[in-house]
Amino acid sequence: MNGSWTRSFKSTYRREPILSFVATASAVNVAIGGVSAHWVLMSIGLGTVSLAIALRLWQLYTRKLHTRRPTTFAKRTSVYALPPSDSRPTLPLLSIPKKNPPSY
Repeated sequence: MNGSWTRSFKSTYRREPILSFVATASAVNVAIGGVSAHWVLMSIGLGTVSLAIALRLWQLYTRKLHTRRPTTFAKRTSVYALPPSDSRPTLPLLSIPKKNPPSY
């Protein structure tokens, strides 16, 4: 259980870095506010954590609504930029005759 929770937390933290940072910073505010009896800091942290969680759930909900089933496309013929190689003339190979070397 502990390993799977850690793995899913790391995966979510990597996928949503801004939202995860806001949630982590707010959780720290809640902890500091709760320990030091600063109720305003704790309430702001709780509000921000709940807002971050709500935003993440809203993102998941809207992503689920917008996923579409893969559509099947009619098979199209491929269009090539160049004609097939047999219809193009081949270039002659460059070779320097050994009998007449170039003069510099």
